[in-house]
Amino acid sequence: MAVAHSKLTVQGQISVPAEVRRKLGLAPGSVLEWHEEGGHYLVRRATGHTSEEIHQPLFAKPSKPRTLAELKAGIRQRVKRKHARG
Repeated sequence: MAVAHSKLTVQGQISVPAEVRRKLGLAPGSVLEWHEEGGHYLVRRATGHTSEEIHQPLFAKPSKPRTLAELKAGIRQRVKRKHARG
């Protein structure tokens, strides 16, 4: 029994129906995986990250070492800004 239908465009693109996007938690830029199993194809949301996606936020720009007092002061400032009224 089909859950939903999609039509293939001339450029080889398909639209993922809204109900399927919601169930899979898909958003623009989401990656889908295609697997062949027993003569059928299974499509699912890719869950892994590439090594570049992991490396970039970790090693993009090295930060200078901070003291505990500096870290606590930075946290206090961030919380004050985040929860400021007005």
